[in-house]
Amino acid sequence: MRVSIPASIATGLATLFSVYHLVLALTTLPQMTSVGPVVACMVLYAAATGAALFVRGRALPVWVACFSLATVVAIPVVASPTVDVGEPLGHTTWWVAAVCTLMVVLAVRGRAPFAWAGVLFLAVYTLFWAGPGALVSLGVLGSTAWLGVASVFTAAMNRATRVTRDFMRAEQETADWQAAQDAHVFERQFRLSQTTRMALPMLQRIIDVRGDLTEDERTECLHLEQAIRDEIRGRSLLSDDVRDEVMRLRRRGAVVQLHDDGGLDELPVDDLRRIHLRLADALRQAHDADNVIVRTVPEGSGAAVTVVGLRLDLAASESAALGAGNDDDEDGDEDDSVALWLEIPRHESV
Repeated sequence: MRVSIPASIATGLATLFSVYHLVLALTTLPQMTSVGPVVACMVLYAAATGAALFVRGRALPVWVACFSLATVVAIPVVASPTVDVGEPLGHTTWWVAAVCTLMVVLAVRGRAPFAWAGVLFLAVYTLFWAGPGALVSLGVLGSTAWLGVASVFTAAMNRATRVTRDFMRAEQETADWQAAQDAHVFERQFRLSQTTRMALPMLQRIIDVRGDLTEDERTECLHLEQAIRDEIRGRSLLSDDVRDEVMRLRRRGAVVQLHDDGGLDELPVDDLRRIHLRLADALRQAHDADNVIVRTVPEGSGAAVTVVGLRLDLAASESAALGAGNDDDEDGDEDDSVALWLEIPRHESV
C-alpha cells in the first residue's frame, strides 16, 4: 500500500501546467526577434515533459532525468538571446516557469538531485544574463520555492509510505503470531480432550480399586499409553477407524508402530479421508502379523503411506521386509516373514 494521491490526477495537473506554458510561448512568438529557436525550445520542452510524466516506473529512469536536465540547460541558453531585456518582458520568459515546472516533476518522480541541479543552473544563468533583480522579476525565486515545497511534500509522502508499510508489516506479523498461538491452544485442547477421552475410564478404575489392578487391566494400561503416544507420533495417520483397528491389533498381542514423517499435512480433506479408510482396511488385513509398521512418505512420492506387516521373529522379519536377508534365503521364507506390504497412493488414480 502506498500513501499518495491518484497518479492520474497528479499527471493530469502536471500536463495542464506544461501545456499552459506552451500556450504562453505560442502567444509570444510575434514579439520574438527570432522564432526558430523558440519553437525548437517548445519542442524540446514538450518532449522532456512528456518523457518525465509518462515513462512508467516507481522512480523516474536516470536517462529521463538526464534528458530533462539537459533540456533545462539548453532552453535558457537558446531562448534568452531572442528576448530583449530592455523591453517589457511579459510572457516572453515563459521558459523560466516551464523549466521549474519540469524540475518539480523530476522531484516528485524521485529525482530531486537532478531537479535542484537544474534550478541552480537556471538561477546562476539568470543572474549573469539579466542581473540579480531578474531573480525576483522573472520568477526564479518563486519557482525555486515551489520546488522546495514539492521536495518537502515528496519526502513527507515517502516517509508516510514507509511508516504505513512498517505498520502493515507489524500488523501481519501480529496476525501471524496470533494465529500461531490460537493453533497451539487448539492443539493442546484437542490433545488433552483426546487423552482424557481415552484414559479417563481407566484412571477412574485405578482410583476405585486403589491401584490394585488385574493383569489384564495392567496390560490395557500399556495399550492406552501406546495409544496416547500415537496421538503425538502419528497424528496425521489417525482416524476413529484407524484407532480402533490399532487397538484391536495390540490387544491381540501385535506390536503396532505409527510414524508420521510428514507428507500428509497439505493433502485435501477428501484424499486424507480416503487414505484413512484404506489404512484401516489394511490393518484389518494384517490380523495375523506380529509387528505392523505404518509410516508416512514425504511429498514428492506417488505413495502417501506404507504399511508393513511382519510375522515370526521380529529381527529376521524386518530384515526380510527390507531385503537385507541372506542371499541363501528362498523367496518362500520372505513370504512367510512379510504378512503384508502395502503402499497407499497419495492421490486417487483416475
